[in-house]
Amino acid sequence: MLNEFIHEPRIAYFSMEIALRNDIPTYSGGLGVLAGDTMRSATDLNLPMVAVSLVSRAGYFRQALDEQGRQTEQPAFWDPADHATPLGAKVSVTIEGRPVWVSAWLYILEGHMGGRQPVLLLDTDLDENSSEDRKITHTLYGGDKSYRFKQEIILGIGGMRLLQALGFEVRQHHMNEGHSALLGLELLKRFAYHPEDRRPGEPSYDIPLVRELCCFTTHTPVEAGHDRFSYDLVKSVLGDFIDLPTLKQLAGEDELNMTRLALNLSEYVNGVAKRHAEISRKMFPGYRVNAVTNGVHPYTWTHPGFAKLFDHHLSGWCHEPELLVRAECCISDEEVLNAHQLAKASLIDKIKTLTGATFDSNLPTFGFARRMTAYKRPDLLFSDLERLKRIAQKYPFQIVLAGKAHPHDEGGKQLIEMLHRHIHELDGIVNMTFLPGYNMEIARLMVAGVDVWLNTPLRPMEASGTSGMKAAFNGVPNLSILDGWWIEGCIEGVTGWSIGDSAESDNGADEQSLYHKLEHVVLPLYHNHQDKWVKVMKGAICKNASFFNTHRMMRRYVTEAYIH
Repeated sequence: MLNEFIHEPRIAYFSMEIALRNDIPTYSGGLGVLAGDTMRSATDLNLPMVAVSLVSRAGYFRQALDEQGRQTEQPAFWDPADHATPLGAKVSVTIEGRPVWVSAWLYILEGHMGGRQPVLLLDTDLDENSSEDRKITHTLYGGDKSYRFKQEIILGIGGMRLLQALGFEVRQHHMNEGHSALLGLELLKRFAYHPEDRRPGEPSYDIPLVRELCCFTTHTPVEAGHDRFSYDLVKSVLGDFIDLPTLKQLAGEDELNMTRLALNLSEYVNGVAKRHAEISRKMFPGYRVNAVTNGVHPYTWTHPGFAKLFDHHLSGWCHEPELLVRAECCISDEEVLNAHQLAKASLIDKIKTLTGATFDSNLPTFGFARRMTAYKRPDLLFSDLERLKRIAQKYPFQIVLAGKAHPHDEGGKQLIEMLHRHIHELDGIVNMTFLPGYNMEIARLMVAGVDVWLNTPLRPMEASGTSGMKAAFNGVPNLSILDGWWIEGCIEGVTGWSIGDSAESDNGADEQSLYHKLEHVVLPLYHNHQDKWVKVMKGAICKNASFFNTHRMMRRYVTEAYIH
């Protein structure tokens, strides 16, 4: 089965999480969905790649919410045998002084255009391992620091060894965030100079060669978001894998910083939006950080109603999304509205099924769905409930929300509870609901079925954001903070609308800007000027969807990162 994939050199794409399909819970959110979209576009474009991730048998977690919005978490167990094939090869890595065996499941990603890509899901749940070690690949982002570090050893070092054992020839190693940076240490060991070939004082490893073989995408614009491990922990878990002076030179003097390690062992480094690349250069002075703005996979995130429309008028749009720039003149207003109503009906049905709430297809619907955590500010829209009520009485609208809080993020959980309180406080004036169990299926329905996509992060903490790009493929305009991709995507009144400006110092003014845009721009346009509203819908398709897609992103990775 592997023979079709090992006949030519491939780019190995390492990611702690990857969203392959809705019912395979090997993803937690945006990073994993991006990884899945990356591989889906690679499949469509016939790029020779292989993805390496963890099997995460217990998933991220299954979210349950009570009437007060209190979140509880249950394991999201899945059986890899239902979707993937076990591979016979096994490799070992040394953890806490003992061998831990690693195997993999082969998931073949099949594209809608006939392409196929291999995805290796690493697994330590083997008879050779102790009960503790069998659980290393069970829970995505679970456990304590030691558990996380063990997972990153499996991903980086175990993943590299398994690729070699399976016969893959790798021409480039792409680290999607710093979780897999230990692969660079495995490469250093492979390209270590023999002691007899070195003069005193010369380096032990061929670092320039390793750098040529690696590229790195950083996603985190704040220091706190980068994985760090104390050298005491590194010593106890990883042992003397690499001599400590070399490790400190590459990963930081005080602690092992996975981002710093990836930066020092990668020839090509990029941020995921132009603004994010600027911030990363300031965070890590001395490193050249390029900008390749994220995208989304066209076919996956376009509602069937719009896909049918695009197929009819813009044949080939799935392979060349830039054809969508012609949507404005090729597709009638009536066709756009009809396709949107189909998508909206699908969402309204799902809302009824999950929550029992009844939504009105004629009212403007605002959507907000993402990881529930403080910097995303899901509470910004509800800063002044009395003003929100006055606006709703003047221009009726409805709101649908969704999202999970990390099990250890108490502040995020409290935000979900607060949103549920607002549902009751606004009852009878603003129809509002919170959909439990946020996943790819719910995301697809929401980005296509709402009328406006809302995003309100604290600047500059949104590295890119991709949910708004998905909305654009469905003619849904954004009303968002000027951060991440929206700085590039926002053409005021043409593709959507901004909240505030792009200055980091002006976060405090966002509330007033949001209410002003709602009351005086967005809602009056929807209620009173349908022709102008459809023009904005078309603007989102023509000017955002045509550019912010993973086909464009992957073509840039190939020419700038993979071939140099």
